[in-house]
Amino acid sequence: MTRTPGPAGPPPGRRTVLVSLAGIALAGCTRHPARPTAASSPSGSSPSSLSSPSSPSSALPHTTPWRPTSAEVQPAAKLRAVQLVEAIGAWAAGRGGAAAARARVAALGLPTGLVGQSGPLLSTADQAALQVVDAQYGGILARSASVLVVCRQWTRNGETVRAGGTTVDVRLSASGGAWTVDALHPAQPGPAARSLAPDVRAALADDRIVLPPAAAADLRSGQVHTGVARAMLALARTYRLEVSVVRSGHPLYVFGTSRPSDHPRGRAFDVWRIDGHAVVDPATSRSLIERFMRDAAAAGSYNVGGPVLLSGGGPDQFFSDATHHDHVHVGFRT
Repeated sequence: MTRTPGPAGPPPGRRTVLVSLAGIALAGCTRHPARPTAASSPSGSSPSSLSSPSSPSSALPHTTPWRPTSAEVQPAAKLRAVQLVEAIGAWAAGRGGAAAARARVAALGLPTGLVGQSGPLLSTADQAALQVVDAQYGGILARSASVLVVCRQWTRNGETVRAGGTTVDVRLSASGGAWTVDALHPAQPGPAARSLAPDVRAALADDRIVLPPAAAADLRSGQVHTGVARAMLALARTYRLEVSVVRSGHPLYVFGTSRPSDHPRGRAFDVWRIDGHAVVDPATSRSLIERFMRDAAAAGSYNVGGPVLLSGGGPDQFFSDATHHDHVHVGFRT
């Protein structure tokens, strides 16, 4: 996400609580989900078409609900977005289908028509578990927001479990002190390319670059500039970076403006966790974030945003605002 006008706010944080899948599975994510496993700390890397080869095991994983803390900028907006994605994207055996999803959405007090906008979140599978990797802002203003809900999903048909996931741009508006959801825009990364640049292949293979399903599919689509992959590789020599968003599942325009975002053009990526430390967490060292941002600039980024406003660099190379309290944005011209 590039520079977005909006109110400043305190740097956010998050916590998670372990629950098992029962009735409606809530949220969650684990790293390498080809075989379902219990999730205790959200992170992720996943395949291209947003789903991986199926597993013969019929067990779905335990999941961890993603919940914001009071340190977030507008935590209620993030909570509303995540609750909706969790409600649509996870269901117990015998509770699948659009009608059941509409009932779950209605129970949240949200418009049931949103189910029709959920795309890959709602399939014909017998059962599904969903885990949110991260919920970051695509933009936050006084009365409107874009929350990018990055998730991993497991679906079961018969005895076969398939791992996948997506990123959903959830659009919200505030009225009377409450947030409601107006629209859903799931990621559309496109099909995998027949061949990829060497740097892109290397980024996909590097275990220090952790990619959620939609981001990995973006790289495999061939629609991401090689400069993005080169910068990821350069940063991975020093850090373990957990990416939230690359190209798809992100607003087309810088939120609240008519300026095209670098993300849909395949010229940016966002990082939500560095060396295991969430950018949004107030306990994360500011010096770690500062070093990462400066190293991103050294790797070729002309536009680096985060929770810390840095001095130096080129004109307007570094920026900070409320949107970027929860991630580091790394943008490129080519």
